[in-house]
Amino acid sequence: MNQEKQKKLVLVDGSSYLFRAYHGLPQLTSPSGHPTGAIYGVLNMLRKLIKDEQPDRVAVVFDAKGKTFRNEIYPEYKANRPPMPDELRVQIEPLHQIIEAQGLPLISIEGVEADDVIGTMSQQASEQGYKVLISTGDKDMAQLVNADVSLINTMSNHFMDEAAVVEKFQVNASQIIDYLALMGDSSDNIPGVPKVGPKTAAKWIGEYGSLQAVMEHAGVFADVP
Repeated sequence: MNQEKQKKLVLVDGSSYLFRAYHGLPQLTSPSGHPTGAIYGVLNMLRKLIKDEQPDRVAVVFDAKGKTFRNEIYPEYKANRPPMPDELRVQIEPLHQIIEAQGLPLISIEGVEADDVIGTMSQQASEQGYKVLISTGDKDMAQLVNADVSLINTMSNHFMDEAAVVEKFQVNASQIIDYLALMGDSSDNIPGVPKVGPKTAAKWIGEYGSLQAVMEHAGVFADVP
């Protein structure tokens, strides 16, 4: 009996695409002087991704305007980030309009980030039998990888499944949250354990298995080099 081919859902981290296109491409403008570089870059990446992957379904997810629940938990979240450049800000609405005009679902939910939406959708889709491919450049997304969920970085064309997560981070995908918690994230202004970088975090998680277990053995790490 021929096994039915598993359907594929591609989830695009539109916010990741937007910033990478803006910073990675020349500052293009329209004849009227309107900035268009980020728009051009995002649309090209979307077109290539869909052509290469031929998904059954696709959705493009963007961060919503305003703060999220993380700011309520930790007011200093992303407090060190400079404001979005005006040259990028004015490209967001036209880009959204073009994506929707192309018939692609565009999702943006107030109070949460694109990452949260993608995480929820990937879990729901895998439970419904889909193979999920997340297109992003965000390392935090590695926590979502499992037998049915993988990542692709369209800028580097790097594909990441469960084995690739272990190869890159030296921990399993299910341990990525604990791994990142130990390190912190300077780009998001989230403090970690002082002096703990990727190697130390991976070593501790590898030895003890979880953040909770590391905390229970905290006395062993009194003198971190």
